[in-house]
Amino acid sequence: MKIGEVSFWYADIGLPYRRAALAGDGTADVAIIGAGYTGLWTAYYLKQASPSLDVLVIEKDFAGFGASGRNGGWLTGGFAWSHRRYLQTASEHALRAMVEAMNGTVDEVIRVAEAEGIDADIHRTEELMVATYPAQVSRMRAEVALRRHWGEDDRVFEMGAADLADRIRIPGALGAMVVTNVARVQPAKLVRGLAAAVERLGVRLVEGTTVTGYEKGLVTTDRGVVRAPVILRCTEGFTAGLPGLKRDWLPLNSAQIATEPLSDEIWAQIGWDGHEILGDFANAYCYFQRTREGRITVGARGVPYRFGSNLDTNGAPDPETIRRLTAILHRHFPAARQAMIDHAWCGVLGVPRDWCATVGLDPATGLGWAGGYVGVGVSTSNLAGRTLADLALGRDSDLVHLPWVNRRVRAWEPEPFRWLGVTGMYALLNAADRREARPGAGPSRLATLGNFLTGRG
Repeated sequence: MKIGEVSFWYADIGLPYRRAALAGDGTADVAIIGAGYTGLWTAYYLKQASPSLDVLVIEKDFAGFGASGRNGGWLTGGFAWSHRRYLQTASEHALRAMVEAMNGTVDEVIRVAEAEGIDADIHRTEELMVATYPAQVSRMRAEVALRRHWGEDDRVFEMGAADLADRIRIPGALGAMVVTNVARVQPAKLVRGLAAAVERLGVRLVEGTTVTGYEKGLVTTDRGVVRAPVILRCTEGFTAGLPGLKRDWLPLNSAQIATEPLSDEIWAQIGWDGHEILGDFANAYCYFQRTREGRITVGARGVPYRFGSNLDTNGAPDPETIRRLTAILHRHFPAARQAMIDHAWCGVLGVPRDWCATVGLDPATGLGWAGGYVGVGVSTSNLAGRTLADLALGRDSDLVHLPWVNRRVRAWEPEPFRWLGVTGMYALLNAADRREARPGAGPSRLATLGNFLTGRG
């Protein structure tokens, strides 16, 4: 079994070649920090709108080294937000516009991939969020009702146990929430193709260049300084590594495993012919993908947070996390018990204090940002990139008036309170799941308490 090595997705296609580092001091019209989905989408739409613009993307490692090359491959049109919190500052009309904009990201990503010749194993399908206990059924029905209230009537519905079993056989499954118009992707292929696309448009992309600080008009790196009137921070879960930003977005860890390709006999027992992206309504949820070549990938939180906002080493998870992920695989897919685990890896995602994604730009300083996707960044990053491009160009588009634009939240608490809060939250979520698994149990209040600890609810 391979451990780390960035991710299985790169083991699948090979690590990319390394582009040259920044060659000393220079200038740009727009400097973008971070060459993941957000930075690359932003660069793409900037050059589409203004081909003569000098856009420089600065990357510490290689394009797609972070979550963009390690995620679960869910292209969903989902969004990290709290309807209750947004209603404090935005109208229902504005929130419905936000939902509509996010739902359009799936088609937009696929459109660009086709236009740019990006082969990312994109497969249009549906999302199945499965309930296996009565308490999970309650959460499922509440989520279906909420999403339909906010304008997703035509793409979200409930499916009963019998219909679910016709698609995929999971022991004890009582039903599922179905979300239409989503897609499965190979995330590293998508980010690699996007990096190549922006370079064809004339974007300058430098790698192996560490940003050591930035301020109005100036990015400082270990390879030189860059002067630019617009500087956009697109560092998501790696934001805490920049000077002065350790408490802005918490780097939450997520880990995955990938099985060997399963035999036809095993797939006959499981079903899953539609290659739906799959999750469950556990409080400490998990997520799955059936890959192009017939593997199952399983993701969950593992060790959720490292003290002091520290990061993993090249995507290597700890043995206990691998054990937990393997147990989840065997619980949901007992037919896969004999399959070898080929790869285990992990990475971080950005979490703001209110668990709501944001994008913005200060016109007085020219400094912008986007991120805090809380695990649904494959689609959100596309909308963020389009919005950042409009903000940077001063365009008065519908996107720049959406309620997540220029949304500010307070910083996370200093250590050890940050570590205690997040660790305590996940301990309570796991305890709630154990209680809800008891016969006749309803929703556990431990989950409510856990979410309250960190403002997640």
